[in-house]
Amino acid sequence: MPYINVRVAGPLTGEQKRQIVSRITQVMEEVAGKPPSATYITIDEVPRTHWAKGGRLLEDPDA
Repeated sequence: MPYINVRVAGPLTGEQKRQIVSRITQVMEEVAGKPPSATYITIDEVPRTHWAKGGRLLEDPDA
């Protein structure tokens, strides 16, 4: 049973989430042979204020 966790900076729309889980599920079936009914996916929408890259918060200009 695959468990996949996707973390993104900021919110997603319902349609974006549907597409993400659909495509990930499809890849797991095609590449790993896992049935869609066995694939669990969670999406964590983390506020941009909680992310940093290169020593700078993503909310900062030029980050």
